[in-house]
Parts: sequence; C-alpha cells; structure tokens
Amino acid sequence: MRFIHLQCKDNRFMSTSPTIELSSYHINSIRIIFSFSMLRNLTMSQMDTFYVTVRTSILPLSGTYGSVWISLVGTLCETSPVKMNPEQYRLLPGSVYDIVITPTKEVGKLVLLKLRLDAQPGFPDKNWHCQDVQVKQRFEDPSVDIFPCHKWIQSADGWVELRNDEVCLRKDETLAILTAQREKDLKNKQQYFRFATFIDGVIRCVDMPNVAALGPNLTYIRQSPAKNMPYIEGFTGRGTSWNNLQELETFFLFNATENTVAKYVHAHWKEDAFFGYQCLNGYNPLSVKQIRSLPSNLPVTSKMVRSFLPAGSSLKSAMEKGRVYLLDYDILDQLPANTVNGKQTYLTAPLCLLYYNQKKKELKPIAIQLQQVPGPQNPVFLPSDSAADWLLAKMWVRNSDFVVHQVLSHLLRTHLVGEVFCTATLRQLPEIHPLYQVLMPNIQTTLQINTHARATLLAKDGVFDKSMSCGLDAVKLLFVRGTQHLRYSSMCVPDDLRCRGVDTLPICYYAQDANRVWDALHRFVEGWSSLHYCNDEDVQQDCELQNWIREIFTEGFLGLSHIGIPQSFKTVAEMCKFVTMVIFTCSALHSAVNFSQLDYNLWIPNSPAALVRPPPQTKGLISEDELVSFLPGVNSSCHILRVLSLLSQHAIDYVPLCHYKEWYFCSGATLGLVEKVQKELKKIVRDITKRNKQLELPYTYLSPDYIENYLAI
Repeated sequence: MRFIHLQCKDNRFMSTSPTIELSSYHINSIRIIFSFSMLRNLTMSQMDTFYVTVRTSILPLSGTYGSVWISLVGTLCETSPVKMNPEQYRLLPGSVYDIVITPTKEVGKLVLLKLRLDAQPGFPDKNWHCQDVQVKQRFEDPSVDIFPCHKWIQSADGWVELRNDEVCLRKDETLAILTAQREKDLKNKQQYFRFATFIDGVIRCVDMPNVAALGPNLTYIRQSPAKNMPYIEGFTGRGTSWNNLQELETFFLFNATENTVAKYVHAHWKEDAFFGYQCLNGYNPLSVKQIRSLPSNLPVTSKMVRSFLPAGSSLKSAMEKGRVYLLDYDILDQLPANTVNGKQTYLTAPLCLLYYNQKKKELKPIAIQLQQVPGPQNPVFLPSDSAADWLLAKMWVRNSDFVVHQVLSHLLRTHLVGEVFCTATLRQLPEIHPLYQVLMPNIQTTLQINTHARATLLAKDGVFDKSMSCGLDAVKLLFVRGTQHLRYSSMCVPDDLRCRGVDTLPICYYAQDANRVWDALHRFVEGWSSLHYCNDEDVQQDCELQNWIREIFTEGFLGLSHIGIPQSFKTVAEMCKFVTMVIFTCSALHSAVNFSQLDYNLWIPNSPAALVRPPPQTKGLISEDELVSFLPGVNSSCHILRVLSLLSQHAIDYVPLCHYKEWYFCSGATLGLVEKVQKELKKIVRDITKRNKQLELPYTYLSPDYIENYLAI
C-alpha cells in the first residue's frame, strides 16, 4: 500500500485533503473513487475554515499585555474558544493579528463573534481597545465580514459579543439568535445603568457612585488648553470685599488682556442698551419674553415710563405692538440665601420691564421691581432715578440672571436633560439601532461630566456652596422649581423663540443663529430617519424606540405630563423633532450658555455671583462709590472666575458640530448625509462671519465651527 496527499481545489480556496490509502491498481489507472461521505466531509472542512484578522486601535494606550480568546458563533453552532498567542503576537496600538480557525463542526452562517480578554500573569491588567475583527472564508477573497468594536474591553467584561456592521431595527432581524443577542445586551445594560434620584422632584440622573464606575467607554480625557488667567492666583486668602473700583479695574486689566468681549463688557456695562443686548445675546438668552399685558404684581403705569417711550406712544399701545418685553425671576422668590466668607448674602426675585425701540434697534430696561410682592418697601426703579439707584437695580437683576443661568439654563436645561437622554439610550437602544448611533456622539459625555459635577461643584465646599448667593439648599429648591417649569416647547428652538417673541427681533443674534442651526440639524435628522423608517407605521412598530421615549418620559422626566415630553411617537415627524431637540440641546444650546460665561462675568460688577448687602427698600440712599461694597469677597469672586475660565474654553481636540470620528459615519448613505449637513453648516459659518464684521460686538457662540458636537465640559 502507498499513501499520498490529494489537494482539492474548489472555487474558493486550496485545501489539503485527508490522506487516502490506494491500491497499486488504483494508482496505475489513476482512478480515485471518493465515497459520498468523504466528499461531504471534505466540502464541510473547506466551508468552515475562517481567516480572521483582529485589529487593535491606533489610540494612545490602546494595547494590552493581556491575551485574547476568540470564538465564532454561527447559525448551527459556536466554535470552541481559540487563544491568540501574546508571546508571538503582542497587542500593541495599531497592531494586526491574523489567525485561521478551523471548526470541527459545521458552523453555518456566521452571525456573531465573541472576544474575551484575560490578564497575563506577571503583567498589569490593562484594558484593550479593539478596532474591529475581519473575517473571510477564502484567503484571496476580497469580500470581508466586518465586526466593528471600536471600544475598550476589560478582563472583567467576560465574553464580549460583536455583530456585523449593518445597522438594523428589531423588526428587520431575520435570525432568532440575533434577536436573542439584542435582548440579552439590553438586559445586561439595564442592570448596569439605572436611573437614580439626586434630588426629590428633579429630573433623574444615572445611578453611578463615581466616574470610575462608568467604565472606560463612557469616560474620556479632555485636552484642555493652558490656563489663561494666571493673575487670579494669590487671592485665595483674601475674604474681604474689594476696597474700590480701582482695585477691580487693576484686577480686570491683568486678566482680560486677550478677551475682547470682556473688554467691551467692561466699557459698556452701565449702558441700558447693553443691558438689553445681554438679555438677548449674553450667556442667558432664554429668559426674556414678549408681553401683551403687565403682570398683576408689577404696578407700572404709563405715566411712570412715558418719558422712556417714543413721543405719542403709551405703555398699552407699545405692548399691543409687541414692543414690550419682560424678565421675571419669580422662580427665585423666597429662596434661602447663602452665607459666603461668613457674610450673609441676599437674593431677590426681580421683574424687569424692557422696551424695544424699532427705530434705534435697541432693547432697554424701563422699570425694575426687585421683589415679587409690590409695596412701599419694594419700589419700582426707573431710568430717571439717580445713577446709583438705577445701576444698583440693574446689578440685582444681573445677579438673579446669573443664578438662573447657572442652575437652570446651564445645568438643568443642558447637562441634566442630556443625562436623561443618554441614560435612556444606553438602557433601551442596542448599539446596532440607528438612533443609538446617531445620538451617542452628542450625548455620551454627559454622564462623566455630570457625575463629576455632583461630586465637586454641587457638593459641600464646591463653587455653589462657597461663592454664590444661591447656596446648596437654595440650589436644591431651584432644581425642583426648574423641573416644574420645564416645557418641551421651550426645548424646541422654533417654538421657544416664537413663544417668547424674539424670533423676528433683528438684534437677537441668538435667535437668528439658533433657528438656522436647528433647521440644518432637523434636515440632517430627517435624512437619517428616511434611511431607516419608510413611514409612520415603522416608527409606531419600533418597540425599542417606543420604550426609549417612554422611559425618558416616565423615568427621566418623572412622568410629569405638564412638561409635554412625548410618551410615544406616532409619526416620523414627531420623532425627528424630538431627536433634533436632543442634538441641539447637547451641542448648540450648551455652546450658547456655556462658552459665553467668562466673557460676560470677568468684569465682576456686570454679573455678580453674590451681593452681600440687602436690596434697597428706599431710593436715594446710596452713591456710586458705595456700589462696590455690595460685591462679595475677593476670594469667592476669584473662585467663580477660575471655574468659569475652565468651563469657557474649548478643548484642544474638540470636535465641531456634525463632525464625527465614529466608523459608521465614514461611508455609505450616512456619509452623504454628513457631507450635506457639513456643507450647510459651513454656509452658516460664512454668513455669521460676514454679519459679525458689521457688528460692534460680534456674536459667535452659535457659529457651527464654534459649537462642540457634544456636551463635555
């Protein structure tokens, strides 16, 4: 008997056959007869050989000392785990590992791939950032099945399952094994990510004890620029107030050398027209609203303000024409004030009436009442009062605006709302869901920054506790009131601007830019939705989408129906509007209310974080020189500015609006949508730049190249 090896070639790859024993007769006649079972086994062996390439990301520190096990899951069976040999192939950043897996059983159609990281004895247990795994069943075949990962894997994770790169709604799943994997993945996330109550009556947050508990895929290192306010250092021990305005001037000049907006604020802060400008375009453009009648608790008569209106005009006619606006800080009424540096601070709840002069294109305050309940000890201040009285009244309004901005417009309206969206997305949408993919680039950073904020800024000895007139007790009450005042309509830009009557104001640059950015994002979302939802019925039947919005309403927004958050989506249009709101809130709105802070607060009298003398109950008792005595201690002011300096700076590596690093935005129809919206946003940038060249004070906060794509500070 003789033995030979037969090589059998099919239309996919070369494979060596089993050794076959042949008689001399068969050899001489060169006739080989395969049994049917032998031929079947040979074909199966060829079909079930997998050429696997495992790629480590090129991110810094993405490699690991550990070893990786890999297993393939098909429709018929799962292969035995195979260990990638770390002694021969080290998982360095950017490295590629090739392995051939030959199962002993027929696998069927490959649908899942499993990875497990094990620590290497004697080496630190480092996380591994896997880019993807590529699989093909013929070595020379150009077609490849790609299983994206693009995330950190820890040894504590156990087996991590990867799907192919096709986005998929649940109704489109054709295999029970993939439906089961989808459900198991969500169940695991729901056990890990839970909603918690930070303050009773306030929209809920993620249940995480610290940032580390979020895991490596929801934490990031922000590359912040160097500090640009070195002259703040050295004031931490001075708890006394500023002695005079000259001291403040000196401090300001040293710290505002490169801040042109702050210099403009310093030069114009006393002017009524600039006061009105800040209501529309400052760090808090969300409070001013048009009124057609006076609040019952604001006893302003037409006679009182006649000299501040155009000749022949009355207060009633001005309101009928839509020229009168109001700032009403009733949400601050009766809040307990803080103690800063051992000194009692004070809070007011002002009402400020403003008139828009259409001819001069100016919005100016014409009456200020510092408390909500009218009376002889709560006078209405007017521009015709003494310069000191009128300026002090405006300082109290600016202090109230500072508090409302920090707690509500900034923290509640962007950070906490964004955290609700992120938590619900992690719990209710699998990574393969199209909504998960389009939203996560905008919302995933909220969990880290908010968890850190609760442990620092909102904790004892944080900036609210030590430096603001609104201390921790008041902050909690204000969050509760703010939650009660939230409205879905105010979170949707076109509705909000129209309701507040600022949508057509030619000097409201926030409104102009916000509307254009919203419209661009809305068209992007509509294009994205058309790739996955053909009609309203598709939206109604997407149980994962419906679970997502239901949980946002019930868990995140406490089931408060008066807020107006949808409890379900019945149409594609409803879904697109809501998704646009989420993206705008966590990118553009945050840009408008965050990156403007230092510009308008660096000159401390313009927006004092606290005032340490009680509000005046009678006119004519103070001089302009005394105004500085209302300001808080030097150290608390510097503490505020140090925090605002950090918050107001873009990261060195920040990602502009609608720019994406995620792999699924880099090809196909989604790439076309990204390129289209980026082109539209560039047009908005050009138009804003052209407009700003004509303005004495440019408005840049909603220029798309200035907007960060995510809420990360």
